[in-house]
Amino acid sequence: MKPGQKIHSRRLIYLLGAVVFVALAIALLMYLHGRGNPPSRAAAPIPVTGGEARRENVPDIISQIGTVQSIDSVSVQARVNGPIVKIEFTPGQYVKENQELFLIDPRPFQAAVDEAQAQLARDQGVLAEAQVDLARYQLLAQQNSIAKQQAEDQVYVVEQDKGTVQIDQANLETAQLNLAFCHIASPIAGRAGVLLIDVGNLVGPSASGSTSGTTTSTSTTSSQTSASTGLVTIVQMQPIYMTFSIPQSALPEIKQNQAKQPLEVDAYSQSGKLLEKGKLTLIDNQVNTSTGTVLMQATFANADEALWPGEFVRAHLVASILNNVVTVPAPAVMAGPNGSYIYVIGADTTVHRVNVDVIDRQGTIAVIGKGLSGSEKVVVDGQYRLDDGVKVDVQQTTEATTE
Repeated sequence: MKPGQKIHSRRLIYLLGAVVFVALAIALLMYLHGRGNPPSRAAAPIPVTGGEARRENVPDIISQIGTVQSIDSVSVQARVNGPIVKIEFTPGQYVKENQELFLIDPRPFQAAVDEAQAQLARDQGVLAEAQVDLARYQLLAQQNSIAKQQAEDQVYVVEQDKGTVQIDQANLETAQLNLAFCHIASPIAGRAGVLLIDVGNLVGPSASGSTSGTTTSTSTTSSQTSASTGLVTIVQMQPIYMTFSIPQSALPEIKQNQAKQPLEVDAYSQSGKLLEKGKLTLIDNQVNTSTGTVLMQATFANADEALWPGEFVRAHLVASILNNVVTVPAPAVMAGPNGSYIYVIGADTTVHRVNVDVIDRQGTIAVIGKGLSGSEKVVVDGQYRLDDGVKVDVQQTTEATTE
């Protein structure tokens, strides 16, 4: 092959190689372009939890921690001195009013009653004799058989004997009263507490403590001077009080509504269980200047003794009723730079962002003042993946309550 022909063949090979290289480059670019821009397709609906806006009457509740208190609590005391010979109840049991609880040894007091009765009978006999003598002396004086002075003196003897009989009657009543005091009864109906004495202990209004053994004195004029300790405490359970405090800013509304009818107060446990329903019965007559609060007192029937004295509970005071207001589940309300908003689900399952005005929150609901009519479906969970106009798939629906 001639040199000219060799050069021509070499150029042809180079040209073909360049064409192949360019073709491969173009194919590679088209492939890469196709991978970065796949064919367009509709986005899948975003799964969310739905809820409903509705119109209802919502209680305006003020929630505060309250303390249960017994209306009446009595420390049972002995009124005469003596040893306890019988305990007639079980600590912790419910006792009735006037139910006997303790018995103090009644024998010395029974003896005192017998002595007072005998003294009264004796002096009544002396009085009767003096009255007979007076009648006879007056008759003899009229007949001038005795001196008038003797008849007049007998009048004073009769009056003195009458006074003696009255003293005896008073002494008898005192002895009978002391005998009755041996039977210690409950002054109120309620639940008995811890027993503070045992059988055999010496008790009394001037006993020096719970000392076992023989009594050193059984009269009410014992030389012992120390005050007696209580025997047991009885607390009234039905009805029962609960006290709690509210901010002074809520006072005008509460006073106004309480004047119409007693406001409802519900007692809840710390775990959220409804224990008892009651009524507001007292608004304190002054504001606590250190806390800016007002003391309230509610009364509960407590028929099943769900409330216990000293217990801490949550008081829900129904200050008023918001009538026919729009409510939604509280988690549906989102906070944005321009205020609160809610995603409303349209008929085509497309969501629309709606600005709302939240006027109150009670339990798991939010009360809406503006923005909703009360018939919309709203997104309760899953809002963070949403935007205006996005399609959603409602997986479940939640219900909200004011509890």
